[in-house]
Amino acid sequence: MRKNIDTKQLIACHLCDALYDKPELKQGQSAKCVRCGSTMEERKVNSIERSYHWSLAGIVLLLPAIILPIMGVSLAGQYHNASLLDCIIALIDRGFYMIAVLVFLFAIAVPIVRLFGSFYITYSFKFNKLKPSLLYFFRAFHHLDNWAMLNVFMLGIVVSMYKLLDDTELSVNMGLMAFILWLISSTMAAATLDQDYIWQKLEEEFVD
Repeated sequence: MRKNIDTKQLIACHLCDALYDKPELKQGQSAKCVRCGSTMEERKVNSIERSYHWSLAGIVLLLPAIILPIMGVSLAGQYHNASLLDCIIALIDRGFYMIAVLVFLFAIAVPIVRLFGSFYITYSFKFNKLKPSLLYFFRAFHHLDNWAMLNVFMLGIVVSMYKLLDDTELSVNMGLMAFILWLISSTMAAATLDQDYIWQKLEEEFVD
């Protein structure tokens, strides 16, 4: 006679697909696969609190990072500076519409959605305001991790500055500092968020 297996009480290794009973982990603990040694699940320490404050910091830095000039260029007696928003406008003026759309999406729109999404999720857990709609929201939010390209845009800024150093005088403005801090805040808000813990709590609360 075949026994019914509760799949909610099982966990699969992400690399070798080995199945184990779902462990009860405390903060700071992790579960490793016996077969391949990879980490299957871990509980991050004080995840909600840390991610909440990092996402809040990112929201505060949002406008300075986008609006303030990133760097200034002095050439032939003329000085120009540009912000992240100015870069997108310049691309549009030169007819590079697709590139402008991509830069806007991956360097501004997606990071903003991720930051506010992370803030909303952690705020809901921190102040115990869980709703059934949060489960569907988190399912959509989960797919944004691979679409934030702030680090790629930062690399483009560094490469541009390196190439311009020989021919022009460059000055670093407050916008670059705000952008770097925004990048750090956005990265840390995602890195400190314990998604396994959130999935578990939401499923316990709203999934029969």
